[in-house]
Amino acid sequence: MLSDEQFVRYQRQVALPDVGECGQHKLLNGRILIVGCGGLGTAAAQYLAAAGVGSLVIADDDCVELSNLHRQLAYRMTQLTLPKVAALAQTLASINPDCRVRTVQRKMAGSVLDLEVAHADIVLDCSDNLETRHAINAACFAARKPLIAGSAIGWEGQLVAFDFANQPQGCYRCLVPDDVTPTSGRCTDLGVMGPVVGSIGNLQALMAMQWLLQLNHFQSHQVMRFDGLNMQWQKWHLLNDPDCSVCCASPSKPHSTTNLASPINEDES
Repeated sequence: MLSDEQFVRYQRQVALPDVGECGQHKLLNGRILIVGCGGLGTAAAQYLAAAGVGSLVIADDDCVELSNLHRQLAYRMTQLTLPKVAALAQTLASINPDCRVRTVQRKMAGSVLDLEVAHADIVLDCSDNLETRHAINAACFAARKPLIAGSAIGWEGQLVAFDFANQPQGCYRCLVPDDVTPTSGRCTDLGVMGPVVGSIGNLQALMAMQWLLQLNHFQSHQVMRFDGLNMQWQKWHLLNDPDCSVCCASPSKPHSTTNLASPINEDES
């Protein structure tokens, strides 16, 4: 049973027929790992905390800088030079005390990444570089944990989810091979429009809630790209690369596709 305070706090969600008190309890029991506390991660974390997700692990090794503030709205001038995970944890605590937040102030890789992925119900990739993205993808596939990857650069955003437990073919490496040179750079070089980043981060939060609520609307293996200048969405179905070294598709199957869309990375620094 929800407490009286919880019922009032989450009433607008509980009123939805596909949420209800049962769904709210699923959110309260949820455990989400967010890798990257930049524009994507801060947007997602705030909405997840506000919605009553019970446990968030936030990971980043950067500190808050002045150039972050135009798009990373969880941070304030008074938090400049603070570690991002500490500053974000302060903001989340002020939003909702129901949400338990644990911070990891380091780059996620190796056994630390594997352990955090194993303890999570779902993982949000909000990182800023392909090395980390591929490491997260491999760790989630190995642990059969769902992964929602978001990215943004310029006026464009990209979103893709993988339900590795139920559809173990096709992964981030099928979309962006790890042996190619990115055609686009970081937003320190090319710039990024703040609301685009926030929109993608918010949608990562929405998809994570859909998965925790066990809704049939969770769309995995769909590559979605948003054009912020023209306000248009494009969508592709991601097919597996039979030569992928991560999801280990059968080499006897016909080649479907690789690199469906060029990588776009949101600068978290």
